[in-house]
Amino acid sequence: MTEIIVVGINHKTAPVELREKLAFTESELSRSFAWCAGCDVLAEAVILSTCNRTEIYVSGRDAGELEGAVTAMLGSVKGIDTGSIRPNLYIHTGETAVEHLFKVAAGLDSMVLGETQILGQVKEACSKASDAGTVGSIFHALFRHAVTAAKRVQTETAINRNAASVSFAAVELAKKIFRRLDDSTVLVIGAGKMSELTLRHLYDQGAKKVVVVNRTRSRADQLAVCFGGLSADYGERRHWLARADIVISSTGAPHFVLDREEIASVMRKRRGKPLFLIDIAVPRDIDPRVNTLENVYLYDIDDLQAVVAANMKERENEARKAGVILKEEMAAFYLWFKTREVVPLISALRRKAETIRLSELEVSLKKLNNLSDREKKHVENLTRAIVNRILREPVLRIKEFAVADKSDIYVASLCQLFDLEEEINGSSPKWEDKAGAEGAGL
Repeated sequence: MTEIIVVGINHKTAPVELREKLAFTESELSRSFAWCAGCDVLAEAVILSTCNRTEIYVSGRDAGELEGAVTAMLGSVKGIDTGSIRPNLYIHTGETAVEHLFKVAAGLDSMVLGETQILGQVKEACSKASDAGTVGSIFHALFRHAVTAAKRVQTETAINRNAASVSFAAVELAKKIFRRLDDSTVLVIGAGKMSELTLRHLYDQGAKKVVVVNRTRSRADQLAVCFGGLSADYGERRHWLARADIVISSTGAPHFVLDREEIASVMRKRRGKPLFLIDIAVPRDIDPRVNTLENVYLYDIDDLQAVVAANMKERENEARKAGVILKEEMAAFYLWFKTREVVPLISALRRKAETIRLSELEVSLKKLNNLSDREKKHVENLTRAIVNRILREPVLRIKEFAVADKSDIYVASLCQLFDLEEEINGSSPKWEDKAGAEGAGL
């Protein structure tokens, strides 16, 4: 019986400094695949390595031996004593390992619930392993079903359609007010990481006109270049406040950099044109009293976090719908996987029956030497039809009990009953059915 296990570490089990030690470079991946290909214990292997997780998926005949092989590989390639990091590792076996992969691919195990970037990383991991020759029919089917499940989650649920970060929540609010962002002017006051993230989301949603104002002009220049925008001296901010539609402020100043009086003065010049202010600084950059001004919309980090919290509740609700989809796709994989386990038994049974049919047919035809060629063909077809008819029900029953909890007992009983052990044991080469599996694609 083929076993599937995953040995991994992620953002839930280890800090970033430990995750960094287990992250694989391209050269380390090559050495790892070479090591796996030379290990008799491992039938297949895929390595998923991202900033938040490193996971090694392997298959073979014995779960304990598989775990030992992964440990040895990590020691050989990464030079890591896995005993020292054992408390930070998770090891899933069998159906738990399969379920874990499906959740990872669908973004249900990510730092941000429902994020979609991980799906591409899962596909790339399987593709690299396939190119290295460490993927056969089982992992091609497993990862194909996991990718299919993840795509269904993305299209059939709303798990990733609401903001899951403060910066993206700001963009959603901007879109509610301005509908379109491609003709909106964005003024950025301050050029820190949060400003950059919010600006990146705005840019991705179509914002084209960007002006960056910062006390250090060089940093403003850098950020403006990233988004094809302009930069300006900090003293020019009022000029651009009068022209901007959206203002993002994150300066790190210990006091308000925009007070009510300044915004009121700017609004008189704008002649009623709405001004959308996003204050993502702690402490706040913008005087909260500006919200009392007509056509001024101010959102601070607490407002945005409240939006994120509400959206995360929505994502959790959608995650339950996603769970149903994953179960459906896992059931499809298990049907293939467990039925596949009895294919050697069915093949051996058919070969044995065919051997007996041909042997008895040869004896009978020698005794019936007065038959014409046409009559001999009829006799041969008759014997083939009888054998097929006899085997039809047993084959259907074998496929049915393949998905039962005690299928291994049934398989062992039939092997012993029909004396098929020797023929079956010689039919499981490493990396089996690779050529056929490669056509499946992800």
